[in-house]
Amino acid sequence: MLFSEYMAGQKLLPIIQTGCPETGVAITKAMHEGGVNLVEVVLRHDTSLSVLSAIKEAFPDLKVGAGTVIDSTILADALKAGADYIVTPAVTPKLLEALVDCGVPVLPGVSSTSDITLAREAGFKEMKLFPANLAGGINFLNTVKSVYRDCQFCPTGGINEKNVGDFLALTNVFAAGGTWVSAQQWIDDKNWQAITEACQQVV
Repeated sequence: MLFSEYMAGQKLLPIIQTGCPETGVAITKAMHEGGVNLVEVVLRHDTSLSVLSAIKEAFPDLKVGAGTVIDSTILADALKAGADYIVTPAVTPKLLEALVDCGVPVLPGVSSTSDITLAREAGFKEMKLFPANLAGGINFLNTVKSVYRDCQFCPTGGINEKNVGDFLALTNVFAAGGTWVSAQQWIDDKNWQAITEACQQVV
């Protein structure tokens, strides 16, 4: 199954970045009320896997993925914690080998034509462009469109409410991801309604 099919038409890959399970659940609730049925928890805290598991327990019908998977050990831990899908920031031959056999949908991260070629050779036709703003953004995606005609991308990194529409308008982009829909200030202020409205604008 293509990752875009797994997203079931959702054009937003909302990223949750917190080490607190209770906060993660609150963010997810706000996102879900904004029409989101799939979220990504980035594994950037020692307690991130606990956040993922808490969200899965609170929202069993929601698709909850693990991001920032950079090696086979983290991959195994994420799957054990209940990750429904895997997102990586980059690719290597060894990591791609583990991803192919992991048993859940995968969105491998790429930032160059070499990365795209590696992921494509491993059988992936849909990839995350990360960090999109530093990897060339819209210009890069437009340039590779005619070279990798069978590949689609989900740019993340530098995506925000001002440019997300421009990225989604590209013919080789199936979704866009980022943290702008759950700004840290909103989380600090417990302004869950702002998160819901930000998600609604894209979804």
